[in-house]
Amino acid sequence: MQPISYAYHQFPPEVIRHATWLYLRFTVSHRAVEELPAERELDIVRR
Repeated sequence: MQPISYAYHQFPPEVIRHATWLYLRFTVSHRAVEELPAERELDIVRR
């Protein structure tokens, strides 16, 4: 299996992995995963 490349993504790999885990674990929508940090007043800085 080849390692995952995050070269062209705008978020850090840790954020991508956590969002994927949330999506798979809780079967929430992509939009809900995006809104969770905002609801908790977290500011995720884009690269």
